[in-house]
Amino acid sequence: MDLSTVLALNAQRHPEKIAVIFGERQYTYEAFNDEVNRVANALIEKGYKKGSKVAIFMKNSDYFMIVFYGIARAGCVAVPVNFRLTAIETEYILSQSEADLVIGDEISEALLETVNATLTKSVPIVSVPQSQSGENTSWEQFLSSSVVQPNIHVSILDDAEILYTSGTTGYPKGALFHHQAIINVSTAFTLISQFSRQDVTICMAPMFHSAQLNLINNTAIAAGMTCIVHRDFNPVQVLEDIERYKVTTLFGVPAMYNAILNVPNNNQYDLSSLRACFYGAAPMAPKLINDAIALFGTDQFYNLCGLTEAGPGGTYLTPEEHAEKIGAGGKSMPLLIARVVNDDMEDVKPGETGEFVLKGETIMKEYYRKPEETQKTFRDGWLMTGDLATVDEDGFITIVDRKKDMIISGGENVYSVEVEQVLNSHPQILEAATIGLPDEKWGETVTAVLVPKPNEKIDEEALLTYCRERIAGYKVPRQILYVDVLPRNTSGKILKYQLRDAFMKEG
Repeated sequence: MDLSTVLALNAQRHPEKIAVIFGERQYTYEAFNDEVNRVANALIEKGYKKGSKVAIFMKNSDYFMIVFYGIARAGCVAVPVNFRLTAIETEYILSQSEADLVIGDEISEALLETVNATLTKSVPIVSVPQSQSGENTSWEQFLSSSVVQPNIHVSILDDAEILYTSGTTGYPKGALFHHQAIINVSTAFTLISQFSRQDVTICMAPMFHSAQLNLINNTAIAAGMTCIVHRDFNPVQVLEDIERYKVTTLFGVPAMYNAILNVPNNNQYDLSSLRACFYGAAPMAPKLINDAIALFGTDQFYNLCGLTEAGPGGTYLTPEEHAEKIGAGGKSMPLLIARVVNDDMEDVKPGETGEFVLKGETIMKEYYRKPEETQKTFRDGWLMTGDLATVDEDGFITIVDRKKDMIISGGENVYSVEVEQVLNSHPQILEAATIGLPDEKWGETVTAVLVPKPNEKIDEEALLTYCRERIAGYKVPRQILYVDVLPRNTSGKILKYQLRDAFMKEG
């Protein structure tokens, strides 16, 4: 069964149930399904075919969800793009994904026009809800008048979405998924979460992220739940809406929980409707977990530890397991096998460190148009995550480091090589390394360790401006440190763990 059929069935089962709330706009399942049909029919009427790539470049909204399901219903492939990216980064993704159309919101229109001017082949732009340029199409101009479900056969093995995740080469890689894999993600998460029609959830993490999109949104729609969509994360608004809509489930990255805990008088809100809270995308300190349990009045907290290429999928820690294993990643999610192995693909012994690998029914098909990267990522059917982990005597897996030197700051993945490419291009810098240092608010803070060129004194504000022009804001270093020389091994590779250890001891 494909993604849009799951929605259509719920529109038949309970047409008057509220599916989506965004501000003052509300949609029943029947009305939401009708709007999805208008998008799907618009794509078909304008000549887009099965397999056509449609990029989504917007903040969270009801429109995002309508567009995503409309793309799926037309048999096209959704390409959600991080709206925080610069024009250079966006141009690469639109080109690499072979996007045939991009649907963005008003605030992204100017950037998308800048990108279009650099593309070898320009991409039509639909601006939601209203175009500010005569060159592009507004939402109502784009939509079809027909709410009839289009007669397009979508196979469970047809491509459904490409989710971009930064690579160690500095260029993003598009994880390609077919419909069955995404349905499997929802099936697996339903077994974990026990989502049901009676549940209400808040969508507060960005929808271009696989956790919010595939784990939460798609599972919630499949279960017939109500989704309260927040355009931007606002901790006060989250508390207000939990009380107002009697929200029962919540997903957030640790930085979001930290922000909620720091809202003045947060204990004055009625949060008694919450039955389950999920966290992931970055390590969450035990104290932060316990403080959140105290505020929300429930100990039903789940740790989700996975990666985009797995759907997302990986391991999870149940509320009961938090009592003794708080801080651990957990055990395999349903429909997945998680292991920690040595270089010979043998399971490591308890206490030893090895690579975290996955195999199962939620794994991506490939990295789109990157056969060499795909080949390197799979070994005998196992997804080689590049993450280093340990396993204890009870079989609980914990991620301890990353071969790829990825930094997770505020739930966003930041790859050190990508930042270093920008830093090393600066005329005053001899060489640079990027590391993540522990941060109470962000989980990790992006830290640049620099070796200036001889007789150069770096203007840090100018350097940060230089970075912001080339990479997204969340990738820009929040801390700049200096050394005379970067530590390297005999092969010439920078020993970043030595830098982390040294600066953590100093800090």
